Amino acid sequence: MLVASPHLTHPTTQTTHYQLMMMTPEEILEDFSWLESWDDRYGYLVELGRGLPPMDPADKTEETRIEGCQSGVWIKTTTAGSPPVLTFVGDSDSAIVKGLVAIVISLVNGRSPKEILALDIPEFFAKLNLENHLSPTRKTGLNEMVKSIKQQAAVLVEMEAADDPAT
Repeated sequence: MLVASPHLTHPTTQTTHYQLMMMTPEEILEDFSWLESWDDRYGYLVELGRGLPPMDPADKTEETRIEGCQSGVWIKTTTAGSPPVLTFVGDSDSAIVKGLVAIVISLVNGRSPKEILALDIPEFFAKLNLENHLSPTRKTGLNEMVKSIKQQAAVLVEMEAADDPAT
């Protein structure tokens, strides 16, 4: 049974898309601190995954698929503005992995490529103390998600530098 969290309206209420989009990484950390058992933490991961906005099936392509994940994982990146800000939608065919996707998206969504490159995402997951409780294949999948997002951010930083006449 989930413990009440200040970020969810009721401990048994499903996280809504709106709540997930509004949740900060700090709120996710705080929510994890309320959960006493690993069953509760896994349940919360599943709940976070259910809170992801739905991904258009047409966006689930080989281009958006994250290689190296045992489960099907797709993350679509869009950029807007100058300097660019990245937004992400994602999905997985595994409930727990979908929760990991939700956490990664909460960390990177709405940030510039430089901000994404500066993020220490493994450190955030260490604070959640999930690494010791994820299977090796899930750890690999998580690392591949982060690697893919950081590679996309690095390409955009390089493109920005190439377009900047001051460099």
